[in-house]
Amino acid sequence: MSNATADSVPLVVARLPGVLIDLFPGAPRRVELPASTTKEMIDGLDARWPGMRDRICDSRPAIRRHMNVFVDGERATLETRLAPGT
Repeated sequence: MSNATADSVPLVVARLPGVLIDLFPGAPRRVELPASTTKEMIDGLDARWPGMRDRICDSRPAIRRHMNVFVDGERATLETRLAPGT
């Protein structure tokens, strides 16, 4: 599988925790989607499973404190840049 879409947006891998899988039936543990930032990744998840963004982010918007989002082993913010396969 290619690591970028036609528009050169990298395909990244999101690994969803069990709590999100329980809340969104049909959501797999591992999701591959195009995104350049953590925010774009969350937007992509929300497009597939409406309401997921609200479970991951608060109203500021920022990633909720109890949600652990990591990119290459480092805690991420919405602005964190993503590389192909991240």
